[in-house]
Order: sequence, then C-alpha cells, then structure tokens
Amino acid sequence: MRLGEFLLVAVLALPALGAVAVAATPRDRAARVVGTVVAGLTLVGAALLVLGDHGWFGYGPAPAVQPWHRLDVPWVPGLDLRFHLGVDGISWPLVVLTALLTLLCCGYTLWRVPAGGSGRALVALLLVVEVGILGTFLALDLVLFFVFFEVVLLPMYAIIAGWGGEDRRRAARKFALYTLFGSVLLLVGVYVVVAAAGTADVVALTGGAGLSRGTQLAAFTLLALAFAVKSPLWPLHSWLPDAHSQAPTVGSVILAGVLLKMGTYGLVRIAVGVAPEGARWAAPVLGVLAVAAILVGSLVCLMQSDLKRLIAYSSVGHMGFVLLGVATLTATGIQAALIGNIAHGVITGLLFFLAGAVKDRTHAGSLTELSGLRETAPRLAGLLGFAAVASLGLPGLAGFWGEAFAVVAAVQRGGGLWTTLAVLAAIGGALTAAYFLRLLRLLTHGRPSPAVARLTPGLAGAELTAWAPLVLLALAVGLAPTLVLGLAAEPVDALVGVLR
Repeated sequence: MRLGEFLLVAVLALPALGAVAVAATPRDRAARVVGTVVAGLTLVGAALLVLGDHGWFGYGPAPAVQPWHRLDVPWVPGLDLRFHLGVDGISWPLVVLTALLTLLCCGYTLWRVPAGGSGRALVALLLVVEVGILGTFLALDLVLFFVFFEVVLLPMYAIIAGWGGEDRRRAARKFALYTLFGSVLLLVGVYVVVAAAGTADVVALTGGAGLSRGTQLAAFTLLALAFAVKSPLWPLHSWLPDAHSQAPTVGSVILAGVLLKMGTYGLVRIAVGVAPEGARWAAPVLGVLAVAAILVGSLVCLMQSDLKRLIAYSSVGHMGFVLLGVATLTATGIQAALIGNIAHGVITGLLFFLAGAVKDRTHAGSLTELSGLRETAPRLAGLLGFAAVASLGLPGLAGFWGEAFAVVAAVQRGGGLWTTLAVLAAIGGALTAAYFLRLLRLLTHGRPSPAVARLTPGLAGAELTAWAPLVLLALAVGLAPTLVLGLAAEPVDALVGVLR
C-alpha cells in the first residue's frame, strides 16, 4: 500500500477506532484524553494528505476529477460497489478543517463537559461524526458518499438531545426530520444516476457521462434539494436556528463549522459535477434562492435578540453567498464558494466557542441581559469583536474573500438577472455589517447588566488553546487566500471545463 492510500485509510480508521477505544475506557477523563490524542493524530494524517502530485500526469485528456491520492478496491462485488476514496484541492481544505475543529472540540471537553451526560460518550460521538464528515469529503463513489453522508445523522442527533439546552429534544427531532427528508431525496437522486449510467464512480460520472438531458434535470433537482437541506438554503433552513440554539458548544462548533459544508461540497462535487446540464438549467433559480437566503438571514439577524440564534441565522446568510458563487457556474464563483466555506467554518466555529463561553459564565443568552461585556471581561469582548468583524467581511480577514468574489462572479456572469442578484447580495453584505455592529453595541458596550457584572475578567488556558488556532487561521486565510485558492485552482478549472 502506498503512502497516499495508507493516509486515506488512516484518516477514517483513526477516529472510528478511537470512538471504540473511548467508549471502552472506563475512566471518564482518561477516555477524553484518548479521544483528544486520536483527534490530534487524525489531524496530522489529514494534513499529510497534501503531500503528493498536484497535477495530471496520465495519458490522454485530463479527467475533471484529479485526486492526489486514490484508493479504489472492491466493496460489494456482487453489486459492483467499490470503496473508492480520493482527495484533491477541493476536498483537502475541508478535510483539514474537519480534523482541526474535531481536535479543538475534543480538547475543549478536557476543560468543560456540558451537563447532560458523560464526557466519554460525548467525545466518542464527536469522533463518529468526524468519520462521517471526513468520509463524505473523501468518497468518490456515489453509494459510499451516501453511506458516509448518513453516518452523521444519529450521533449529531444524540449530541443535541443528550447535552443540549432545555428544548433540546424538540430541536434534535427537527434536525433529524429535516435531515431524513434530505436523505430520501439524496438516495433517490443517487439511484437515478447509478441506474441510468451503470456506474457509481464519481470520477467517471463527472461531466455527465452520457446521461440524457432529462435524467440530468431530474438528478440535479433531487440532489440539489437534498444538499439544500443540509447547507441549509432558504426556505429549508428552519431546523438550523433551533439546532444551534439548543446544541452544546462543541455541537454548535461542529454543526456550523463543517457539517453544513457537507451540503455545499455535495452540491459542487456531486450535483454540479454529475449533472452539469441540470446545473445550467437550474442556475438562475439557485441564484435567486441564494440571494433570498442572504437577505432573509440578514433581516432576521437585525431583529434577533438571542445570541446563539443570531449567529445561527448569520450562517444562513453566509451560506447564501457560498451558494450564489456555485450558482454562477464560473471559476471565480466556485472558488469564492470554496474559500467562503473555509472562512465560515473557521469564523463561525470561533463565534460559537465565544458565545458558549458567554453563556456558560452568565447563564443568559438574550442580548438584553448581556450588555457591558468590555467593562468586566475585556479579553472576551475583544475576541468577540475580532470574530464579528471577520464574519462581516472586513478586508484582510478570511470572511472577505468569499462574499466579495461571489458578488464579482455574479457581475461577471452578466445579464439583467445576475447583475440584479449581485446588487442585492451586496446590499445583504451591508446588512451583515449592520447586524454584527448592532451585536457588538448591545453586547460589549453600555453599563454592565447584572449577569455580566458577575463575570471575572480572566480566560482559561483551555479556552485560549481552543480559540487561538481559529484566530490565526482567520488572519492567515484573510491575508493569504492562496492557501485555499492555490490548491483548488486546477480542479476548479477542470470542473468548470465540463460545464461549458
């Protein structure tokens, strides 16, 4: 087995075996330490996947999907299903982000375990979620992709229902029902493609693989709706605020940081790649819905008084920019979507860590009860200010590139519809700045409220350890976007080539 194949297997096997080891370790703290070590090793393996050839050196025309490393072995020979994994510049940043956030969340549990259950069970579930998300980003077989896509559902449901807030069970049920609805659509879409093409190989299917126009239209509709639920795209977003507001801090970080990216990644890799004619046909509708998500998310945030729900609704708007970039079907737009994905995962993960810290200290979640934070906890207020301005798209920070170039891509697409969508998206960007500045005014300024007045100014070392990598990444990606875009340029160009 070559090094690349070994790493692909190791990145999935480590958290899977780690979850078993954590569950089997009798002492709770020791189990959490084991889980954190396993998550750290997984991050190392994920980072090493970047080593390899980043170009096409085969004979004949280059395929639209060009993995750096690839593992393709029989899985269910009787059904011609294969255990087919691969990684390229589109998937690798998401793989590393998933491994990093899982490590930070597991490490965070060493300091604080949310009420509701044992830390050992929580860490084991986090590792199972990691297996599902990583497998989704690495799968190059449609059926395998579906299996990994579904692995995430039950453990995330258990995390919300077991360690969440007072209304956690209703939020968990809503999350499960919406996700199951999307799963049914995804399964039918996968069946339509595999039955028509006679193969589930994503590499072979990318570009349409001779599928008829009618098949591609039907497949794209089913797949896009399934991924829209996970993203989530308005108006299929209503599960997200409830899940975020009730989930424990580590659950919210994973949910916002990488679980939503399963939808946008699937839209790019599977829906657009496998059914390009369907993508071209549906692009205007997808663009309209994306801009609607931007505006609706921003307007709701302007009226929102609950801290975690505000951050959750901000995710609806930010993912709207990602989907607008995808809808343009241009290299600029898809690159904007990819860096927007990474930026959102980093910044919103940090925001939910900080929101959890505020709520754990004050036992309050309403902005009306949380004024004057800079007077009693200036370091925490400063970090919140940094995360907020990063999320609103300040140039020089990670959030700027995805939003700005999604608008640029819509302008470049040309025509009355896309120009109008670009203008409306830009207005949505201004509203994003408005609601984050409102958040900072209400939360950090003014006389300290009774809940905030009780705060101690210090921050725990475990908190700083969990937050520091996200702060540094927000700066690094903002100042050097080529960290993401450079690796993705070639596979994005190859993908756009099959869309023409």
